Amino acid sequence: MGTNDGNTMTRRGAHWPGGSGKLRAMSDDMVLFVLGVGVLALIYKLWQSALDAREMANRIAKETCSRAVVQFLDGTVAFAGFRLTRTADGRRRLLRTYTFDYTNDGFERSQGFIVLSGRRLEAVGLAGSPS
Repeated sequence: MGTNDGNTMTRRGAHWPGGSGKLRAMSDDMVLFVLGVGVLALIYKLWQSALDAREMANRIAKETCSRAVVQFLDGTVAFAGFRLTRTADGRRRLLRTYTFDYTNDGFERSQGFIVLSGRRLEAVGLAGSPS
C-alpha cells in the first residue's frame, strides 16, 4: 500500500512530516480569507442598499414638496430610524424612516416624513397633511 523508508510514509492517511501542518495552516488561512471577503461583501451590500434608499427618499421628498407647492429645505433627508415588520403573509421586511424639512412661507420650518420598505414607498406625509 505504501512505502516506509524510515523518515516518511506515503500511505493514505499517514502523517507527512513538515507537509500537513503547512497545508492545514494554508487551508485555515483560506477559510478565514473567504469568510472575510464574504463579510465585507455583505457590509458593502447593506451600505449600498442604504445609499439607494436614501437617494430614493430624497427624490420622493423633492417631488412631494413640489406637488404641495412648498419649498424643500436643506436639499436632503435625514435618516430617522428603521424597524422590522411582518407582511400579511408572514414575511419580514425592513422599514426605513426618513425626515425632511420644508417651509410654506419661507420663515417657519415644518417637518415631513417618508417610510420606505425596500424600494417601495409605504407612506409620505407633511406636517398637518399626511398623505
